[in-house]
Amino acid sequence: MADLQKLYDAILDGDAKTSSAVTQEALAEGADPVKLISGYMVPAMDEVGRRYEAEEYFVPELLLAARAMKAALAYLRPLLAASGAQPAGRVVIGTVKGDLHDIGKNLVASMLEGGGFEVMDLGADVSPEKFIEAVRTSGANIVCLSALLTVTMPSMKKTIEALDAAGVRQQVKVFVGGAPVTEQYAKEIGADGYSETASGAVALARSIAN
Repeated sequence: MADLQKLYDAILDGDAKTSSAVTQEALAEGADPVKLISGYMVPAMDEVGRRYEAEEYFVPELLLAARAMKAALAYLRPLLAASGAQPAGRVVIGTVKGDLHDIGKNLVASMLEGGGFEVMDLGADVSPEKFIEAVRTSGANIVCLSALLTVTMPSMKKTIEALDAAGVRQQVKVFVGGAPVTEQYAKEIGADGYSETASGAVALARSIAN
């Protein structure tokens, strides 16, 4: 029998090789993909987030844990799709137009995936039009906007205004984040939420998914 505690530990340790092997072994024995995710992978990523907040883990550990989680998810996604299992929510995420920074955005995307969300990552320097198109094609209910430069923060406001003008603003919650962004600024531009950490972003997304 596959030792599923090893899957949890492998994600915490950032061990992609072991997370892949345990997942394959468990699936071969008929394990339920949903139980693997909800019982071991999501709790592991929650613990990773807790350790990051407590400054026990840092960005390298976070990235390695996310990679280990994605390695396991690669085997589970096709099975989830085939079974019709619904994700916790659908998220479109990107760094706004004019900003090429993506480390923070990548962390949030990985943590959201680890939290059971289906994530469409548009990358960096994303125009409002690309966000609109992605919302329409993906059926997303959450949009996450990232900015690391003060000079690109106005692109967040423009993107929210463009979502509104395109008639898709009502179907999504817009969350914003990034080093220069504040809760006050999020309110000023009409965003639905703000988080300064990746695990906080997951908590925000869960709050509207439940």
